[in-house]
Amino acid sequence: MSENGDRIIALDNERMQAMADKDVAKLNNLICKDLVYTHSSARLDTKDSLIGAMESGATVYTSVVPSDVTAQDLGNAVVLTGAAQISVVSNSTPNSFGVRFTDVYQNQNGTWRMVAWQSTKLPA
Repeated sequence: MSENGDRIIALDNERMQAMADKDVAKLNNLICKDLVYTHSSARLDTKDSLIGAMESGATVYTSVVPSDVTAQDLGNAVVLTGAAQISVVSNSTPNSFGVRFTDVYQNQNGTWRMVAWQSTKLPA
């Protein structure tokens, strides 16, 4: 795997842990201002709405654990594909499920940031 690929897999692990830790400062640095975040339910979020829902308590990620992640290094962009087990409390309703995801990071003037996320829920 390329150096960028390994770096972005590690960075995305940090991002997933920051979501579970509610580390808004870290998320603000790791996520692009123009983020398009498509949940497994087909709901769309922007950077502001994703982080806002976490800050308000409407969405509380308790665990995000990735597996089988691979990277395609496209130079100034890296595309990750893999699986994740997600535990979340959304509008006071706890839920745990697995997803397959595609995650895109872009090098923005020397800083890698997540620009897109798309996930599909795995069958139970």
